[in-house]
Amino acid sequence: MLDQRKKTDYVSWVVLVTLLLFAIEISFFRPGVLFSLSISVCLIYVGRKKWHRRKGKWLFWLGCIMLAIHVLTMMAARFVMVALLGYALWQLFQSKRHPTVIRPTMAENSYGGEEIVRRQPLFQNVWVGRQATPERVYEWNDVNIQTGIGDTVIDVSYTVLPKGEAVIIVRGLIGNIRILVPYEIETRLVHSAIFGVASLFGKEQEKMFNETLIYQTSSYDQAEQKLKIVTSMIIGNVEVTRV
Repeated sequence: MLDQRKKTDYVSWVVLVTLLLFAIEISFFRPGVLFSLSISVCLIYVGRKKWHRRKGKWLFWLGCIMLAIHVLTMMAARFVMVALLGYALWQLFQSKRHPTVIRPTMAENSYGGEEIVRRQPLFQNVWVGRQATPERVYEWNDVNIQTGIGDTVIDVSYTVLPKGEAVIIVRGLIGNIRILVPYEIETRLVHSAIFGVASLFGKEQEKMFNETLIYQTSSYDQAEQKLKIVTSMIIGNVEVTRV
């Protein structure tokens, strides 16, 4: 709870400082831009009111484009973008040094007399950062996450997969995915990327460009215990290796 409050305070301060920078620039350096911003807002408002007509759609998007151009040409907006980029790089650097270690837990709840077990997911959706499973025995839960910038490492050798098909789904923007699989587990990999490399047990596709690849081991369809991996990245590599 304390960490969440700190994050909320940080966001509040960032918003206040951003608004202050815009107010200072408009008041002292570029008072004329206020008129242009007002016109853009009016176009957006009128276009939204008349959205059912073609003219309304044109006015709405024209207002959005004008507003974006006016805001992005301001020094305050450039300062904020540079600050956010610097913060993202700093968080990525910190996550490389101290990756988040997952410690799954379970909570039991009762709904209408039926016991419902809520399981803590192995991973959380993150904007920036590196996540990895712990280097000890842990309880398996299927993975389905979205990531921003960062690496994801999943070591399946420290857990016991259930009978049937276990699933790992990872969608991200920029980063690498590394999955370690025991020798006895049949595996299927479905990977999509704008640019990157996919490798399943040494089978590698280089110079991957806006492609979708599907690899699987020879006995995957008949196996009683198997692992399905679905990954997608804009820029990044996925590597699935035996341990």
